[in-house]
Amino acid sequence: MTTTTKSIPRPLVLVNQWTIVISVLLTWITGISLILAIPLAAGLSALVFKYNPIMQLAKPFLKKPLKEYIPEDWEQQQFNQKIAVACLSLGLISFLMSWTIAAYIFTAMVGLSAFIAILGFCIGCFIRYQWKKFQHERSVQQH
Repeated sequence: MTTTTKSIPRPLVLVNQWTIVISVLLTWITGISLILAIPLAAGLSALVFKYNPIMQLAKPFLKKPLKEYIPEDWEQQQFNQKIAVACLSLGLISFLMSWTIAAYIFTAMVGLSAFIAILGFCIGCFIRYQWKKFQHERSVQQH
């Protein structure tokens, strides 16, 4: 019996991460906090409708068939997207409420996390792994 896991080609994940990084930087440089609405709306769409418009816009630019790219786990990306949406939401709300320190903290967290993931270390993956490990250890202790 074979199982197939849903995946996303790595270049599409990278486009999404770069969109977050660039949006955060542009927000900081221009002071236009609504720029954060771009990755936020795409992330919400990905979570609610399972459709990320940023990834869909990038898909035609891929040169190889999707299956030939390194796959990223879909469930892991959904987890990461939840974290990104939370930070982007809190950052945008904080900017709109003039809570400057909170705005910079939340946007720095999501921007740095996305950039570190681009460089090769996924903070969301690490958090999810630790959470799954904790859940497993707890279930073993209960039995």
